Formats: sequence, C-alpha cells, structure tokens
Amino acid sequence: MYEFLQYLVCDAMTPEPIAMSPKAKLREAEALFEVHDFNGVPVVDDQRHLLGILTKFDLLKAFIFDFHTLVPHYDEIMEQTIETVMTSHPVSVEPQLPLSRLLQKLVEMRAKSLPVVKEGRLVGMIAREDVLKALRRAAIQHETPAREEQ
Repeated sequence: MYEFLQYLVCDAMTPEPIAMSPKAKLREAEALFEVHDFNGVPVVDDQRHLLGILTKFDLLKAFIFDFHTLVPHYDEIMEQTIETVMTSHPVSVEPQLPLSRLLQKLVEMRAKSLPVVKEGRLVGMIAREDVLKALRRAAIQHETPAREEQ
C-alpha cells in the first residue's frame, strides 16, 4: 500500500474527458449520461476553461415543481441550456494532488467525481472508481514480490 502514497491525481485520472458547452441542451446531456453512464459532465468554454459541472442531480433539479407549473413539460425543460441548471464554480483538483489527499476529499464531500484542472483548463476527471483501481494496483504491486520469494 506504500505505493499508493506515491500516486498523484494525474496517475489515475481520465485525461481529456468528454465535456459540454454551457449552451448545449439538457436533452444532449441526458443522452450523454445514458450512452456513457456518466454521473456528471464538465461544462467548458471553447478554450476548455472549466465553467461548471452538470450532474444527474442537476438535471433532476430542472424538473422541480413550482407554484406556476404543476406538472413540468418534459420537452420544454429538455430544451433548456445546461447553464440554466449546472453547478457553477465546482470543486476541482489539480493533477499533482496526491491521490491520498483526493481520497480524503472524495469521502468528506461524498463526491462521485471531480474535474481536474490545470491553469484553469480542464485536463481530466477523477472518479471514485479511479481511486479504487489505484488502490488495487498498489496492493497487487505490494503482493507480487512476496509471492515471488516463495
């Protein structure tokens, strides 16, 4: 497990992840979630500066009933742009953050994934699954020399 302490976010992240424009429609985001089984997608400008993140939870918020609309009109809501419901200024991490610190942050925040940003630009996404894979990889590397000695 000592090996895990050496890992950085950049060692486990998904580089250059799929991202969406804030002007994209909620319908497009829903299709992306369906095809890729994403929980969230980063929202970026043309230079890949991180503007926000859209999660499945954010998508659900678009359907909250209010005093004016008893039953939301699905097609109308799905034509809204992502920027109307995205989480602006999301928590992000840098690629050089130790993975052990990220693990603590994910647990404390109960987050499923976080964008990885370098100099304001999106360079990756890091998810719970990525951290679990890194832990497994570190454990396997630790066990391998012991097995070879026997």
